[in-house]
Amino acid sequence: MTAKVLTRRELGRALLARQQLLERGGGGAEAMVAHLVGLQAQAAPEPPYLGLWSRLAGFRPEELSGLLTERRVVRVALQRGTIHLVTAEDCLSLRPLLQPVLDRALRGAYGKRLAGLDLAELAALGRELVEAEPLTFQELGQRLALTYPDRDPAALAQAVRAGLSLVQVPPRGLWGRSGPAAHTTAEHWLGRSGPAGGPAELVRRYLAAFGPASVADVQKWCGLTGVGRVVAVLAGELLEYRDEQGRVLYDLPAAPRPGADTPAPARLLAPFDNLLLSHADRSRVLPEEHRRRVMTVNGLVLGTLLLDGAVDGVWRSAPGTVTVCPFRRLTAAERAEVEAEGARLAEFLGAGELVVEGG
Repeated sequence: MTAKVLTRRELGRALLARQQLLERGGGGAEAMVAHLVGLQAQAAPEPPYLGLWSRLAGFRPEELSGLLTERRVVRVALQRGTIHLVTAEDCLSLRPLLQPVLDRALRGAYGKRLAGLDLAELAALGRELVEAEPLTFQELGQRLALTYPDRDPAALAQAVRAGLSLVQVPPRGLWGRSGPAAHTTAEHWLGRSGPAGGPAELVRRYLAAFGPASVADVQKWCGLTGVGRVVAVLAGELLEYRDEQGRVLYDLPAAPRPGADTPAPARLLAPFDNLLLSHADRSRVLPEEHRRRVMTVNGLVLGTLLLDGAVDGVWRSAPGTVTVCPFRRLTAAERAEVEAEGARLAEFLGAGELVVEGG
């Protein structure tokens, strides 16, 4: 039987439905963080808060700040080796599973500077130091260099980052506060360890939040290789589709797949939102002609405006002001939607003025 073809709009609507961007959900922040398998969080503190604001009705920043201080969510390097905000349970289970991603990144960036070192011995020393008190990477590198004086302190600290599950401790990441990126081990911070998760469950959870998707999409999201073998094992429980380019896509049978004509309201997405970073082919929500306007040459991913289910503008905030910059002239109905959504964002950020550019 020939696999059904899903159009770009159908893929986009499926993704938005699973991300609760067609209709804001009413659940709590912790459950949403778990459903999304984390939110990208290398820029502190706003993006994860904004990511939840765009998906949850009535979300307030103090809910997420409370989860951080209560140690129910943490900030840790996971997918693609970047900092994600995840539940405590996901930190404990996903960090060992994604160890190859951290190892590969370390070899690529610091391999020559670490040649000949016993990395296990270095990690053991690093554990002693960060469990005695949380340390920034600069502080950690300086203290490690006392034992390894002929080595680059930055490379030593990054080797420990790759070898241990290091979480950033509050006040880092708290709404309305600032603090250095100081680290301790997840086991020490959470007071427990946990078993590593399995790759099959990781694929299922990815599809639940980001599918339908290709093997390349899954690999782009998590950074792991060998995903094709995992998908092959799961083939009997997954549905198979194709996109308009003929690529094979996989999905969970019970996952939502709304029709292409399903209304998609205006939404303002956080900078570095995972909606834009979790597929090899982002065109279901990010038209290729707009990619360079959203993803800058110095690695930033701007806050974006979704119209009719696709990126069609960017937004920025400054003290007291939120400015939305559509990529084209808006219809009267679109402008009303954007102004309503922008007003909600301005209120959330405590900004007194909303500016929507264009006529």
